[in-house]
Amino acid sequence: MKKITLMLLLVLVGMGYGSAQQSDIPSAKSGVQYGKKIDQHQAISVSKLEKSFGKDSTYTGKVEGVVVEVCKKKGCFMTLKREGSKEPVMVRFTDYTYFMPQDIVGKTVVVEGKAKLNKTSVAWLKHYAEDMGKSKEEIAKITKPKESITIVADGVIVK
Repeated sequence: MKKITLMLLLVLVGMGYGSAQQSDIPSAKSGVQYGKKIDQHQAISVSKLEKSFGKDSTYTGKVEGVVVEVCKKKGCFMTLKREGSKEPVMVRFTDYTYFMPQDIVGKTVVVEGKAKLNKTSVAWLKHYAEDMGKSKEEIAKITKPKESITIVADGVIVK
């Protein structure tokens, strides 16, 4: 009986610890910052980003956009809306040292970091789809790599 009580106690403590970590992420309100402290000055829009890449297919600076999705598991990445039917911009966070709250979807943000034009492998696309909670059927339809824009952000500020 003592073993069962101890096991139950450990499970409950573990569940409480996991939810405490999630609640440590500040809500997405105007002016809230995540990661490195940044400002909004000289940010370019997502629509101008494609034209701002150098010969090495990279851009370092600030980008402003609207959050479309955030990782449902722990907020370890988010996507920013692009015009038309273009694939959203994937934003990951430097060394995964900070995470985004679920309520950031629909908010305008400025991210500062390094953007890169790249080809995302099928394995990564499936991983992202799993993290977004997509169905097995949707994940199975992912069969080709995609050209995309990825930003590794040092900091994020909510506008």
